[in-house]
Amino acid sequence: MILPLLLLALPASDSIIYRGRHRDLDVVPPRVETRPVIDGVLDEPVWQIAARLVDFSSYFPTDDRAAEDSTEVRVWYSPTAIYFGIRGYAAPASVRATLATRDNLLQDDVVTIFLGTFNDNRQAYLFAANPLGVQLDGVLVEGGSAEQNKLFGGITGSRALADPSPDFVYRSKGRLTDFGFEIEMEIPFKSIRFPSKRVQDWSLHIERTHRATGAVSTWAPAKRNTTSYLAQAGVLRNLHDLHRGLVLDVTPVVTSSIAGVAGGTGAWEYNGGSPQFGADLRWGVTTDLTVNGTVRPDFSQVESDAGQVQSDPRSALFFPEKRPFFLEGIELFDTPSNLVYTRRVVQPLGATKLTGKVSGTNAALLFAVDDRDVSASGTDHPVFGIARLQRDVGGNSRIGMLYTGRLDGSDFNHVLNADAHLAFGKRTSLDLQLAGSRTRLGDSTFSGPLWNAVFARQGRRFSIRYNANAISDRFDTESGFISRGGVANVRFVNQVTFDGSPRSLVERVSVDLSPFITWRYQDLVHGRAAQDHKYHLNSNWRFRGGWTVAASLLWEYQGFDPGFYSRLRILRPAAGGAVDTIPFTGTPTLHNVDGLLSVATPQLGGFSANVLLVWGRDVNFFEWSRAAIFNVNTGINWRPTDHLRADASYIMQRYQRYSDGSIVGITNIPRLKLEYQLTRSLFLRAVGEYRVDRQDSLRDDSRTGLPLVVQDPVTGLFARTSGINQHSLRADWLVAFQPSPGTVLFAGYGSTRARDLRIERSGLDRVADGFFIKLSYLFRM
Repeated sequence: MILPLLLLALPASDSIIYRGRHRDLDVVPPRVETRPVIDGVLDEPVWQIAARLVDFSSYFPTDDRAAEDSTEVRVWYSPTAIYFGIRGYAAPASVRATLATRDNLLQDDVVTIFLGTFNDNRQAYLFAANPLGVQLDGVLVEGGSAEQNKLFGGITGSRALADPSPDFVYRSKGRLTDFGFEIEMEIPFKSIRFPSKRVQDWSLHIERTHRATGAVSTWAPAKRNTTSYLAQAGVLRNLHDLHRGLVLDVTPVVTSSIAGVAGGTGAWEYNGGSPQFGADLRWGVTTDLTVNGTVRPDFSQVESDAGQVQSDPRSALFFPEKRPFFLEGIELFDTPSNLVYTRRVVQPLGATKLTGKVSGTNAALLFAVDDRDVSASGTDHPVFGIARLQRDVGGNSRIGMLYTGRLDGSDFNHVLNADAHLAFGKRTSLDLQLAGSRTRLGDSTFSGPLWNAVFARQGRRFSIRYNANAISDRFDTESGFISRGGVANVRFVNQVTFDGSPRSLVERVSVDLSPFITWRYQDLVHGRAAQDHKYHLNSNWRFRGGWTVAASLLWEYQGFDPGFYSRLRILRPAAGGAVDTIPFTGTPTLHNVDGLLSVATPQLGGFSANVLLVWGRDVNFFEWSRAAIFNVNTGINWRPTDHLRADASYIMQRYQRYSDGSIVGITNIPRLKLEYQLTRSLFLRAVGEYRVDRQDSLRDDSRTGLPLVVQDPVTGLFARTSGINQHSLRADWLVAFQPSPGTVLFAGYGSTRARDLRIERSGLDRVADGFFIKLSYLFRM
């Protein structure tokens, strides 16, 4: 009876309707001092007076059209939280919804709320749920540049990629209905940052993904040929008297692990088992500033990194951050060239950070002390200090500065960076970056620059993205990630896009020509010729029903990189039966022609798949010669029930010599992940990955055919590059109970077996295994 009596005191009026396609985007939601039951049923009277947002527009694959399926969103707020009620209309058989783990909704229908609490058109929280209320959350930060498909080079639209890594505490429940689905969502003000004002406006985007077709619709009409997605959002007006109260989260953590090792007698033994105690702290100093701290944190990963292969071994592989402490506020540390990569902090004893936004300036500070085990000396504690400031300028522009430092005894690395994103109108942007580093390693001290510039212009039919960057071979960052240093690149993407008519077979086609030129940095500085010239002709096709196809022709000239092969020499017979070594100089230039084909299916009866094929004549990087390559990367997702998920993938990379057809290198990585979701909070997971790496004995295949030897960097001695046939099997098992972010119980087992079968052809040896348990509980004051 409490809620009906409360509503009697409210003005007697129907809820106000805000129609997106009519550009009725200024929403004044009612403020009601109550708290509904979040059960996925919009039956409380308060929902009858909530603001109603209707009339969605299509955004993907084509924009500026009415959405095919209707969506209605109701919104109101209380002093401590904001509430959304969602009704998605669709044929019940077309709705995709499973009991999934948090953030694992790629196969489900999803409704996403983008809340820009600072109304700056630059950043927003995202809170999403599938029709059963399973959550997906994160942050969206825009630099204004178009999202880029890194594989094919195409410009795919103004929607920047959201980062789903941060986890926020909010409530959501959903249910399937005879008209589609219904979702309730409560977002506490304790979980988010916002300005310290009595009355304020927040930007609001609402996005619905219909997984059966892959179509995306938005309440605020959004066009893809603009530099900013968030700048096209609606606004929640006149939010007033918002109360977070005391924001103080304390999360004690206890972990224990037992690691298996081979004993002195050859028997397998287990060490460890003692509990380790730690704690995380989150304190909301103000509504827009947050301090986080951690002491002896547990940074165990509940799932090991998936295997990857290198198409170019001169470039390092990137593995994303997965550790909770570093994920909150990670978007505020972002820079154009990954100058902040928190996985460089390996085993911190403690860390603290400050993140927030004050008067148009984003601030992010991080301080961490690492364990002695990762020190070069083994006796010092490496210390990290990172400071990032970004200032809003004009409507959608921003300037920023960054400092990173790592001290390891007498060694040090300092990086200073300045960058800017400048938006000109709705379609044109310019991104600039300049950084410099100074490093001391032992008796050597060196420094070098990094710079980057990107000019982009979006158009409905024609778009361009021109990029130039350079990284000195003397530039170093021990707090960031540089895939390949000592090079300079220029890339031009010129794209033409065609939209199909409504209900046509082909919904969207884009074609782009992308020249890509690479210099060694010193060659550019001294005016010498470029090392690599690449010309990629790419096409992306979107068909009705959600099928996508991409095809590319890759025409490349790649030059020999003497620095990469400096440790290789040619073993040559000498007089009297002796042998001698001579420098390995390699063929100056290799001409490559490759084809690329990618196909992705929509979800069909709980099943979806994708496959990427690359074939043709490319570089045999093992020996720097021509090779016939064949690469496969496939993924299969199967949802036989609402509780069971099976994800399988297979990666294969093969290099076959042109000289005699022999295999010089091949990698196979099949991987299977099975998850059974007993409830939204409790699941079981099993992951298995088998990896095979085979390599032939190396030779100077393109010129002399003589054997190659490699120099040991410590002893200076040369040894034959004998072949390998390495097999490994990694298996992980996990039982997880995670009712909310911060409150978790993990119990798992992991095992690795491996062997080089060229040395001994028998079963795989156990090389590592271990049991672990983790328990943490979020105390929210």
